[in-house]
Amino acid sequence: MSWGTELWDQFDNLEKHTQWGIDILEKYIKFVKERTDIELSYAKQLRNLSKKYQPKKNSKEEEEYKYTACKAFLSTLNEMNDYAGQHEVISENMTSQITVDLMRYVQELKQERKSNFHDGRKAQQHIETCWKQLESSKRRFERDCKEADRAQQYFEKMDADINVTKADVEKARQQAQLRHQMAEDSKADYSSILQRFNQEQWEYYHTHIPNIFQKIQEMEERRIVRIGESMKTYAEVDRQVIPIIGKCLDGIVKAAESIDQKNDSQLVVEAYKSGFEPPGDIEFEDYTQPMKRTVSENSLSSSKEGKPELKFGGKSRGKLWPFIKKNKSPKQQKEPLSHRFNEFMTSKPKIHCFRSLKRGLSLKLGATPEDFSNLPPEQRRKKLQQKVDDLNKEIQKETDQRDAITKMKDVYLKNPQMGDPASLDHKLAEVTQNIERLRLETQKFEAWLAEVEGRLPARSEQARRQSGMYDGQTHQTVTNCAQDRESPDGSYTEEQSQESELKVLATDFDDEFDDEEPLPAIGTCKALYTFEGQNEGTISVVEGETLSVIEEDKGDGWTRIRRNEDEEGYVPTSYVEVYLDKNAKGAKTYI
Repeated sequence: MSWGTELWDQFDNLEKHTQWGIDILEKYIKFVKERTDIELSYAKQLRNLSKKYQPKKNSKEEEEYKYTACKAFLSTLNEMNDYAGQHEVISENMTSQITVDLMRYVQELKQERKSNFHDGRKAQQHIETCWKQLESSKRRFERDCKEADRAQQYFEKMDADINVTKADVEKARQQAQLRHQMAEDSKADYSSILQRFNQEQWEYYHTHIPNIFQKIQEMEERRIVRIGESMKTYAEVDRQVIPIIGKCLDGIVKAAESIDQKNDSQLVVEAYKSGFEPPGDIEFEDYTQPMKRTVSENSLSSSKEGKPELKFGGKSRGKLWPFIKKNKSPKQQKEPLSHRFNEFMTSKPKIHCFRSLKRGLSLKLGATPEDFSNLPPEQRRKKLQQKVDDLNKEIQKETDQRDAITKMKDVYLKNPQMGDPASLDHKLAEVTQNIERLRLETQKFEAWLAEVEGRLPARSEQARRQSGMYDGQTHQTVTNCAQDRESPDGSYTEEQSQESELKVLATDFDDEFDDEEPLPAIGTCKALYTFEGQNEGTISVVEGETLSVIEEDKGDGWTRIRRNEDEEGYVPTSYVEVYLDKNAKGAKTYI
């Protein structure tokens, strides 16, 4: 099957068909190009989506990604980012292997088609020219024959007429001969041109046109093969990324399978564990004995054998905590227990100790204690440990920098032409100073960490004693302070106070501390642990030291003590063992 033999007379239709084939190829190129644009757009949207849900640096969201479920979600985002990258690969490969290649081929195809049809038109023009020459010689031969015939007839007429002179007859005879010779010449010319035309026509239809049409056929078949190969490449480009996309999906599945609910639950415990013991039982208030309250011996005093039963009545008198106003209204009659319980459940929490109020003010102002004393013991330990680790990393970084500068200085000393060693002295001194500063900072935080770790073991007896002190007039106080009680090292208070209660002025309480008589001792206490009272209102004690108790724990975890009649302050109740004098005014009874 050959277009040259089968379609020898379909030059125009072949020209239209080949143009249609090029249009189809260009349409396919446009299709692939739009597909690459879609892939790029899809990849961009996937990347933006992944970036949108990535945790922001140095934010609370970043801390949340310690949980396995959040880690799995983060892995999913990363895998989706890689997934988007594969769609970018699809776009790049289709552009380079299909679009660019086909566009170059289309240009070559257009040039080849133009050349082939130009040769075909040239052959057509040549055969048409030959045909015109044949027609011209044929008409000339016909005309000469007619002229010769007329001349012969005129000669015969003149020869038959007796009236015509002999000269006229001779002239007519010569003219007839001339016309006859011209007809013979035209005949010979026509015959020659006809033979040449037939040769040209045979070559045109059996050689030139078949060769040209064969080239056009081969060109068209190459176009068809090329578009088929491009379609295969189109599929292969997608198939090549399927394994990597499968790995991305496998990564998402693996991340989902790595979720450990037990581990996340443990992380919640580690994140929010305060290290405190739960509060003890609320005491029974016996209203059959007016002005007396009976408290279990377990609530404030230890259960050691040999200790006397202590009973006290009334309320201790003395200075109030700083920033806490005195209640100058007349003493009110005590309410029934049911009324106090309702007040216990509905009352707003208040700050009942100086450290809580001070920390509340500092938190309102956005300040965080350097030693993280605003956190529970367990959380404080973690923060301090993290700070120590960060400082050690900074020290290591500065040390590496110092070593590098020292090596560079040695190189300069051995090769002065490379640089001045003295130019590094300032930088070396600066790095050394930074290392020393970071070491001092590390020692400070390590000391705080050692202090916290030394006090973390639970002292259940003292913890129970902290939470078991209630009387009729301090129900609301106990309720409010149960949430803002500090740890044994005085490091934690969970603020529940309202902002309006924090906005107090010094003029409201300055007169509360002037010209008052010293509080009488209501008992003694023995220090169970060493306590360094570094904050205002506290006092330092040494383990085993005996001091006077001048104000008992009001439920906030602090006891007011005195040393040598001139030095007094507050210590954590869990740090001391209290022995109250049952005859002292304002003392409670501990059984």
